[in-house]
Amino acid sequence: MILQVEDVHGYYGKSHILQGVSLQVDAGEVVTLLGRNGAGKTTTLKSIVGVVAPAQGRVLFEGKQVSGLPPHKIAARGVCLVPEHRGIFKLLTVEENLKMAARKESAWGLEDVYKIFPRLKERRKNGGGQLSGGEQQMLAIARALMTHPRVMMLDEPVEGLAPVIVDEIVAQIRLIKATGMSIILVEQNLEVCTQLADRHYIVEQGRIVYSGSNAAFLADDGIKDRYLGVNLAA
Repeated sequence: MILQVEDVHGYYGKSHILQGVSLQVDAGEVVTLLGRNGAGKTTTLKSIVGVVAPAQGRVLFEGKQVSGLPPHKIAARGVCLVPEHRGIFKLLTVEENLKMAARKESAWGLEDVYKIFPRLKERRKNGGGQLSGGEQQMLAIARALMTHPRVMMLDEPVEGLAPVIVDEIVAQIRLIKATGMSIILVEQNLEVCTQLADRHYIVEQGRIVYSGSNAAFLADDGIKDRYLGVNLAA
């Protein structure tokens, strides 16, 4: 087990958003966090990386507690978040964005990320603001790789993208997983989730209400109907 979240409670002001979230991620697996809007998925990711400090509970990375550390120290240990808004530097070129994130000890260099994201190599001299939405998402993921993560968390990586770009990003995430990366995926596109995930968690009102393998999730239409309002078999 590489990452463990134990009974985490989180607040925004007086609003009790996370109410005892517990989950775990093993090395090299993709785990999804599913749920309706406002369920607490993004807040869970932010709690893991320290952006939202857990008011109760703890987060363990490689067996050591990281909850309570500032976000930059959690990131330095190997946990990264690719946020929904991507956060690239639009006035910098693709290559400048990547070089800014590079760490000396990283196993990922420019050519390594370009192999996974050939579009970025083609556009490496273009400014981030000149990229399409899909290319900006690719850049956000590639930049995260340059930080040498062990766990990568992706928040809505294919939201609003054309189907052909979605397929491309799914293939790229598979390549990243094949390197041994552990991934937590928050995504509304269930087809993408079931293509990539080993296991699923469902969050509702700040609590984990379901966990199961990909096969078990696909076979359980009642769970999908009850908590997500969809039926993949329909």
